[in-house]
Amino acid sequence: MSKGHHTPKVLSTQFITSLISTSLVLILLGTIVLFVLSAKNLSGYVRENINITILLNDDISQSDIKWFQENLEKKNYVKSVKYISKERALHEQCNEMGTDPSEFLGYNPFTASFEVKLKAQYANATNVHQIIDQIKSTHKVMDVVYQKELMDSVNYNIRKLSIVLLVIAALFTYISFALINNTVRLTIFSRRFIINTMKLVGASWGFIRRPFLDSAFILAIISAIVADGVIIGGLFWLMNYEPEISQVVDINVMVITGLAVLGFGILITYLCTFFSLSRYLRMSSNELYHI
Repeated sequence: MSKGHHTPKVLSTQFITSLISTSLVLILLGTIVLFVLSAKNLSGYVRENINITILLNDDISQSDIKWFQENLEKKNYVKSVKYISKERALHEQCNEMGTDPSEFLGYNPFTASFEVKLKAQYANATNVHQIIDQIKSTHKVMDVVYQKELMDSVNYNIRKLSIVLLVIAALFTYISFALINNTVRLTIFSRRFIINTMKLVGASWGFIRRPFLDSAFILAIISAIVADGVIIGGLFWLMNYEPEISQVVDINVMVITGLAVLGFGILITYLCTFFSLSRYLRMSSNELYHI
């Protein structure tokens, strides 16, 4: 009866403490996973918003424009195509500059053009040069212009950011493992004499491990749910203030982050519990008093 009265209270206090500690670590780990996954989407988002401007000859007909646009839209490297007529280009410049250059020039100095956005995987110097050469082979094209320096800078910074994030992710994974391991070891340390008593009465190692591993599994599940709730709740809160975040952190990123937190939580907690238990199971009664 004494065991039935006192054990749940002790276990519940330890469990809640372990739950809070493990949840905080998983929130940290989940945030890093979220950043790594979002960085990939962010790089794609930035790359796909770099324009390639195709300037058209003045003598191009409307039928040629329509054919050219349809042909561009069929290309596997094109994300979107936007046609800008001479009149629209003049109107946009008038709004930006506040003056109408056609009034003192006597003619519209702008040309019709297409603004093309490439798919992320094609937005690099090698592919862009090939694409531009292909487009320039059309006789109705006057010139093709794109922001080479911006594209090169974006690709360089994305590569650098990816390396930094991978290093940080590896570091925080190690830290998370160490923190959860310490939490588990402290819990098992407080019950080392109970473990030894079970050994003395002939309980097998598997029998002794089972309740600890079951508890570790439940702890990991609940901690992961708490961590995922905090992370996803925080994301929705941020999206209310900055809707553009949804362009980078989509539903796929959220699902993968949630599953990663759950997987890491179960794996790390289970392994730490197993190895910590094995340490005390191998110790003799005398050794327990000297640790």
